[in-house]
Amino acid sequence: MKLEKEQLDLKQGTSKEWIITNGIGGYASSSVLGINTRKYHGLLVAPLTPPARRHVILSKVDESIEIEGREYNIYSNICKNYISEGYKYLESFEKEYMPVFTYKVENIKITKIICMEYGKNTVCILYKILNEGEKATFKVTPIVNFRDFHTMNTNHNFNIKQEIKDKKVKLQIDEYTNYPVYFYMSDGRYIQYYNNTFKNMYYIEEEKRGFFPEEDHAVPGSYEIEIEANEQRELSFVCSLEENIEEINVRTVINKEIMRINELMYNAGFIEPKTDIAKLSKEKLEDIEIRKYFLIAMDNFIVYRPNFGYYTIIAGYPWFLDWGRDALISFEGLLLMTKQYKYARDILLTLTRDIKFGLVPNGYSGYDNRPLYNSVDSSLLLFEQVRKYIDYTADYNFIEKNIYKKLKSIVENYKSGINIDENNIFLDEDGLISSGTESTQNTWMDAKYANHCFTPRNGKAVEVNSLWYNSLKIIEKLSKKFGDRKEAKEYAKMAEKCKMSFEEKFYNSKKKCLYDVLGDSKVRPNQLFSISLTYPIIEPNSNMAKEILSIVEKKLLNRYGLKTLAKGEKQYVDVYEGDSFRRDSSYHQGITWVWLLGIYYDALRNMLKNEKDKKQKEELNKKIIEFKEKTKKTFLKELKERGCLGSIGEIYDSKAPYLPKGAIAQAWSVAEVFRIIFGG
Repeated sequence: MKLEKEQLDLKQGTSKEWIITNGIGGYASSSVLGINTRKYHGLLVAPLTPPARRHVILSKVDESIEIEGREYNIYSNICKNYISEGYKYLESFEKEYMPVFTYKVENIKITKIICMEYGKNTVCILYKILNEGEKATFKVTPIVNFRDFHTMNTNHNFNIKQEIKDKKVKLQIDEYTNYPVYFYMSDGRYIQYYNNTFKNMYYIEEEKRGFFPEEDHAVPGSYEIEIEANEQRELSFVCSLEENIEEINVRTVINKEIMRINELMYNAGFIEPKTDIAKLSKEKLEDIEIRKYFLIAMDNFIVYRPNFGYYTIIAGYPWFLDWGRDALISFEGLLLMTKQYKYARDILLTLTRDIKFGLVPNGYSGYDNRPLYNSVDSSLLLFEQVRKYIDYTADYNFIEKNIYKKLKSIVENYKSGINIDENNIFLDEDGLISSGTESTQNTWMDAKYANHCFTPRNGKAVEVNSLWYNSLKIIEKLSKKFGDRKEAKEYAKMAEKCKMSFEEKFYNSKKKCLYDVLGDSKVRPNQLFSISLTYPIIEPNSNMAKEILSIVEKKLLNRYGLKTLAKGEKQYVDVYEGDSFRRDSSYHQGITWVWLLGIYYDALRNMLKNEKDKKQKEELNKKIIEFKEKTKKTFLKELKERGCLGSIGEIYDSKAPYLPKGAIAQAWSVAEVFRIIFGG
C-alpha cells in the first residue's frame, strides 16, 4: 500500500497513521508524514515489564541535509506557533512489512525504512541515500523522552547523562537509571548537546480527545555524516534498551522480519513455499496479497508474556493491553484460520491460568499484573473458542488434560453464584443467568467514567444467556466425550430449562425482536448472539430468528459494522468525539463497532445451514456472498487508504463519512473481518 506525493499534504497526511510492533507489547507508530499527532506516538514505545508499563523512549528522529551551505530540514513537526514543512520533500510513503519514506531534495534521494527487532525493545532505521549532485552533510537527530505513554512531560527539565564511545551513546534519562537508552549510528560523528529541549510538541489528536496537547522532549545530540558527490550510501541508526547495539546489522533485522512474516504465510497455507509467483493468475496474486495484509495486521496483536511463559493477545493499539474477552472473540480469525495452533494453545492456557471462582480474567493491571475480573461473558466465550479449537485441530487430548476441568468449574461457579468485584453473577430459578449492578460494567458494553456506568446492563442480558446456553451444550458434549455421562445429563437439563425460559421471556412482541436485558427494550446488536453461536438458543430457521435479523439489518447494520443502539432510541449518538466523558457516554450508544459484523455473519451462516426451503436457501447464500464481497471491498480500502494504514480501527462514526475512531488498530476488528472474507 503506497501513498504518492499528492496524497501527502498536511491535512491528508496527519489523518493517516502506521504501526509496527515487536512481539512483546512494544511498538513504533506515527503519522505517514512522520509528524507525531498523539502522545502515544513514538519510534520506540517499550514495555518495561512486557507487555505492560509501556514507555515512550524515542519520540522520533529528525533528519536534515546540507548541500553546499543550503540546509534542508526533511523532518516535520507541529507546534502551536509553527509547522516545520519537511513533508514537502516527501515523495512517497509505503507500508507493507514496515514503513518506507522516500524523500527528494535537489538531486539527492533519501529512503528511510523503520523496523523493530522481534522480541526486543529495539528500533532500527535504514537510510539509503543516492546522491546524484554535490557533496552534502546528512544530519540525524534523535528526540527522546522517558515517560509512561499515558502521560506527558510538560515544562519538563530533563536530567540526561551521556556516555559517548565513538558512534555509540549511552543515555540515562531522568530517574530511570535502571533503564539506560542506547544509540548507535553506523557512520559519521556524534555531536553532544547540552540542555537542549524540544519545547511544546503539539498533538492534534490529543486536543480532539479533550487532553492537554503539548509536551517537551529532550534533544541529546546529532549524528553528522558526509555524503560525497555522486555517491550511493547505506546508513543505519539503532535505538534500544539493549546494550550490544553496535553488533546489530540493520539490514539483517529487516530481512529477518520479512522472512518471519513470509514463513507465517507458508505455515498458514496461504502460499506454497516453492510457488512460482510469475505463473499465478491475477486473481490468485490478489488473494495472496490481501491475505498478507491481514496476516501482517494480525501478527501485531500476538505477543509474549514472559511472566506467564505463554503468548497472549493485545486487544488494540496504542493503549490497550491483553483482554480476555477481546482475545476470545479474535481467537478463530487470528490463530485458527492461520494455523497458529501453538499460539492458540498458549492463549487458552493464559486465559485459564488465573481463573478465580469460575471467572476468566478480563485483563491484567498494566502496573502490577493483577488479574481483573470485571466480566461475566469472558468465561462463557471461552467455551465457544474451545469448541472451535477442537473443530480445527481435533486435539481433544489437550482440552481434556488442561481445560476441561476448568470449564466444569466455570459452570459450577455460575450455578452456585459469584460476587467477586461486585459481578453479582447467579443462576436464577428460571434457568437464566443474572449479573451485575447499576455501578458495575461486566458485559462488553463496559464504558464507565469515574463511578458512573453508561450501560450497566445489570440483570438478565440477552448475549450472556445465549452464551450460557451454548456453554452448557458444549460442556454436555465434552462430558459425553470424556465419559462423564451423569454430568452430561445434568448439563442437558440445565440447557433445556434455560432455552425454555429464554424463548418465553426475551421475545419483545411489540418491536418484534429480543429484549437487550429483560425489562430493557432498546434495540441493540447483542440479540444476534441468540442465533449466531455453535448452539443457538433461538432456532435459526424460526420466524423469531428472521425477525431478529430483519430488525438488526434495518436499524443497526452499515458497511463498517453494527451500531450499538438504534437511531431514535433515547441517548442515541452517532459521532464519537469530545472529551473523555462525552466519548465514554457515546461509546455504546449508537457508535459502529466492526467486530459485530462477525456475529452477524455467523447468524447468516446458521440460518443458511438450518434453512429447509430451497428458494430461501438460495437467497441466503446469495446474501452471504454479497456481504462477504462488500466487507472485503470496504475494509481493503480501509487497510490501504484510511486511518491506520495496514490495520483496522476499533470503532467508526455512524454517519458519513464514517470516520475511524478509538484505537487505531484493534485485534477483534482485524480478526473478524478476515474471518468473514476468507471463512467458509
